[in-house]
Amino acid sequence: MTSKELVHAALEHRPVPRPPYSITLTKKAREKMAAYLRDDSFGSEPIGDLVNSPVIKIEFGVRDADGIYTDEFGVQWDRSHDPDIGLPKACVTPENLDDFQWPDPNIDSRFELLKANLAKYPDKFHIMRLDFSLYERAWALRGLEDFLVDMIANQSFAEALLNRILEFNLGVIDAGLSRFPEVDAVCFGDDFGTQRGIIMGEERWCQVLKPVLAKQYQRVKDWGKKVLIHSCGAVADLFPHLVEIGVDCFNPFQPEVMDIYSVKKEYTGRLAFWGGISTQKLLPFGSPDEVRAEVSKLRDMAMDGGYIVAPAHDIPGDAKPENIEILLEMLGTV
Repeated sequence: MTSKELVHAALEHRPVPRPPYSITLTKKAREKMAAYLRDDSFGSEPIGDLVNSPVIKIEFGVRDADGIYTDEFGVQWDRSHDPDIGLPKACVTPENLDDFQWPDPNIDSRFELLKANLAKYPDKFHIMRLDFSLYERAWALRGLEDFLVDMIANQSFAEALLNRILEFNLGVIDAGLSRFPEVDAVCFGDDFGTQRGIIMGEERWCQVLKPVLAKQYQRVKDWGKKVLIHSCGAVADLFPHLVEIGVDCFNPFQPEVMDIYSVKKEYTGRLAFWGGISTQKLLPFGSPDEVRAEVSKLRDMAMDGGYIVAPAHDIPGDAKPENIEILLEMLGTV
């Protein structure tokens, strides 16, 4: 069974011959592991069964000498203190929304990495990623505080902005999936939560975001592809809504904010999960025996389908190299 077939089986809640898995690391963690393993090429290839190809230009880690990076939407990200993402300078207001110039969703360069990955890894499960896809794109353009206020005090503007973003996203989806039918899934990045709950509350999420998200996910379904989403935080209250509007798989499945075993059981046959290995506690602070025990349980949970074994997020630089090595060994990588 190829990686592509294995992940499809898992997402369709069918038993699998081995646990599907994916391991991603931050730059600092990759460098530490390359030194630890004495392998300069470590991390240069996808680790596991999934290949992610971003198609919206967010070049994390790239900045000008003055610490400013301007993305394709015209948002300036101040990376003088945070070199990975930074703080955005808002550029959309109720006054300029109608005249705002949106990027071209159809440009060939948008899909260069996707094209290359499809050719290089034909047997892998391929994900076309739209990071900062809707809610995150809205607050990046508008400013986080202002957009949260808009959702309450100026809902018509908030909805207008979301629908303009949706129009762009649908263009990207159509352009990518029409050119590359080999793609297996589209993953949308939108952090709806903190570790205490849903940022805007479940009711407001349903009122303002859910209808637009439903259209976005449906377009992927119209192409016959799986819908994956990424949302950090304690957002389990949204799972019934996500199932309703067509989500097939949820990531990162943080064990710090939900009981992943009971949640997996509750949503068997309805919603698959991808993640689950603690990057906040287990990998940085756990003992080797604790890592072995937890990964063993997760491997067992994956065998009935509905779950992809993975860290809850890119492995951070403070994770112990020996713990990462155990993880790799238990999933059959080293």
